[in-house]
Amino acid sequence: MTDAKLRVVISDDDPMIRDALREVLDAEPDFEVVAVARDADEAIELVERHSPAVVVLDVRMPGGGGGRAAREIRLRWPNTGILALSAFTDRETFREFQSAGVGEHLVKGASNSDIVAAVRRLGRPGRG
Repeated sequence: MTDAKLRVVISDDDPMIRDALREVLDAEPDFEVVAVARDADEAIELVERHSPAVVVLDVRMPGGGGGRAAREIRLRWPNTGILALSAFTDRETFREFQSAGVGEHLVKGASNSDIVAAVRRLGRPGRG
């Protein structure tokens, strides 16, 4: 087993959510938030630059939204796990992200432990 930390990129257009996610994930001894993005374009750029194990994407954000970012990330970096966070709970949103290659989808307001567990699952080598 290696001591390498699970590298994570966070992308959300709301600075309070970005800061809260960073605080929650950085508090985990096996995680390292390597970058934080404000929109889809920046998320894609930061995934390319930092090669994270997991990217956490807001569903609705500038630059074409998390769906566009997820499709691009899945295409270019298929081993990067993708966690979508959304304020929306409708089936169409879930279908959109499933078709974009998102590994897991949580509703904003999910518990910190649920978010941490999802990132950990997505960052595990050999995950589905």
